[in-house]
Amino acid sequence: MTATVPPKPSPPQVRLDEEVDRHAQTLVALSQKIHANPETGFKEVQASRWLADLLETSGFAVERGVGGLSTSFRATFEGTMAGPNIAILSEYDALPELGHACGHNIIATTGVGAGIAIATSGLPFAGRITVIGTPAEEGGGGKIIMARAGVFDDVDAVIMMHPSTKAMTMRGSLASGRVEAVFHGRAAHAAASPDQGINALEAVIALFNGVNARRLHFRADARVHGIITHGGDAVNIIPARAASAWSVRARDRAYQRHLVAVLRDVAEGAATMTGARLEWRETRGYDNMVPSPAIAAICALHLNRLGIEDISPSPNERMGSTDMGDISQILPGLHVYLPIAPEGTAGHSIEFREASASEAGDQAVITGAKVLASTALDLLLDHKVLQQAIHEHAEMVRNGLVAGRDGWMTARA
Repeated sequence: MTATVPPKPSPPQVRLDEEVDRHAQTLVALSQKIHANPETGFKEVQASRWLADLLETSGFAVERGVGGLSTSFRATFEGTMAGPNIAILSEYDALPELGHACGHNIIATTGVGAGIAIATSGLPFAGRITVIGTPAEEGGGGKIIMARAGVFDDVDAVIMMHPSTKAMTMRGSLASGRVEAVFHGRAAHAAASPDQGINALEAVIALFNGVNARRLHFRADARVHGIITHGGDAVNIIPARAASAWSVRARDRAYQRHLVAVLRDVAEGAATMTGARLEWRETRGYDNMVPSPAIAAICALHLNRLGIEDISPSPNERMGSTDMGDISQILPGLHVYLPIAPEGTAGHSIEFREASASEAGDQAVITGAKVLASTALDLLLDHKVLQQAIHEHAEMVRNGLVAGRDGWMTARA
């Protein structure tokens, strides 16, 4: 927990806060505009343009369509001399049908607002601030595509903010993956000649039952859930084909891989039981987020000075998955959370969508921009903190807690 008495802000922090407040009306209006015009992954044409245009008019050099993605951008602002490159990320894709039920309108404008505050503050620093627009977090992994294309190669540390129900700097995320288990049997008339058929649907049902039989022995962080995507074509025909889709998640990639192996063992057993043939297709999802303790510590100080308590995640913290997890595998990163809705409000819900355009959501844009701007400036001005973050990350690579750039690239090959 943070101290109960907020520390007095330093003159640079006061200056950044003033700049965020000066741009507050523009940032909130843009957040509301993005919320009212939701665009799904890789189709965020308007949001990307609006954000990049604002950065360009604020003194950033903007490259659009980086990493081979038409709705991405990379905006840079150079300091007074050479130094480290700190990246602030913006997400702006919406969910199909639900719209901005994950608050990416807030993420987008918070990241851009933090960058603009530093650029327009007049504060001297050595190095570079880079605001990177990353499409398709909600399924598509824009950051992964961009990292493989080299967009993050010259970045020393990366930070971003996500709306939530409480403030947390050290919350992680789940490693994820998707599986399609399709079974092929033999069609036959269900009444006249059932003995001549092989029921592919029975194999899918056996797979679900088998996973449930193993579920008691999974760790508490395991998330293995599936749906039947095809169960046959007519009730009087033995199904020759049946299909299921699965999501497999865990706190770390190693255990996620174990769960995938369990799922495959059960699927092969279901095929053997029923006489069907298994067709297995697997898609690697997102890696787990591993926050940088050094960056989290300075971010927590800025939350504290703004009167916000940094909550330590519980051992059974509810988490989803994000492609920011992959970026944290290759360099020091932070994915800080800020509250916009009451505890218990589910993400990806109508209630969270409404919160993302609420007064609390607008306030999170301003608060988040202040926190990210001060955190980024600290990393630029105090190289000891940045070096500590880099050292910690190297230690985590050696201890197998993160993959490191080379390991991650090999796994993604």
